[in-house]
Amino acid sequence: MNNNQKNIVCFGEMLWDMLPTGKMPGGAPMNVAIHLKNFGNNASIISRVGTDDLGTELIDFVEENGLNTKFIQHGQTHLTGVVKVNMDDKNNVSYKIVKPVAWDYILLETEALEAVKQSDCFVFGSLSARSEQTFETLKKFLADAKFKVLDINLRPPHYNKVTIEYLLNNTDLLKLNHIELDEISAWFFTSETIQENLIRLSELFKIKTICVTLGEDGAMLLHNNEFFQSTGFEVEVVDTIGSGDAFLASFISNFLKNTPVENALAEACAMGALVATHHGASPVISKEEIQLLMNKSLSTSHV
Repeated sequence: MNNNQKNIVCFGEMLWDMLPTGKMPGGAPMNVAIHLKNFGNNASIISRVGTDDLGTELIDFVEENGLNTKFIQHGQTHLTGVVKVNMDDKNNVSYKIVKPVAWDYILLETEALEAVKQSDCFVFGSLSARSEQTFETLKKFLADAKFKVLDINLRPPHYNKVTIEYLLNNTDLLKLNHIELDEISAWFFTSETIQENLIRLSELFKIKTICVTLGEDGAMLLHNNEFFQSTGFEVEVVDTIGSGDAFLASFISNFLKNTPVENALAEACAMGALVATHHGASPVISKEEIQLLMNKSLSTSHV
């Protein structure tokens, strides 16, 4: 891949996070797409909203952020997605995800399928597979995508082993957190250390690149059977909503441009930390801000 602007399609939920302080636009695929756009990529999202005021506001928000909205469907039957957010513990936010909503009914459209075929990268999350209609549409995209990035979000009760196993079998790059890694690993083998779990998952599902986020301790990466680790960055946390999405967007953007993976990992950790210093999931973070934070802590090591 060359260093030109990459064409990246994100698939899945776009919704409103209902916070104690008011509503904020959210949904992991949308958050990732917005950050990818801010990093200079050509990013679009395939999703579905209702023909209600919340849907109109979400479309306006996406347009304001410069994203391609032509693949966002409008459904009259179901309302735009909402999530009730509990922030009693700002470092471990919990979510009640309303179902069914519009993004549970994403249909297969020819133009969107063509965009996925032509894309450099197709990003999808496990949450979008919770409903039969959207999961069936996702399967069609996965059959034609060149490079597939899975963002695991295990939100009870919206997942099961069979579905996650299917997604893992259709993944080139996997991102998940250490709690999710432990849970998924235990489904398939006797769970051991993070490194051992990563190796066994990589072998079992033939995934060459796996990122596991470790909260305030940074992240670990298995890439082509080599391990890389980046320690966390000390910041004043406002909330952690969207930090993982920002991490993923930064990593994908650099990875597709053939940035050395240890550098991509460190930048991704810095990006995730900086987003946690803001309210909401998609603040604009500049490359300069990321570099400034990284300069404070030369934290990546080859392990």
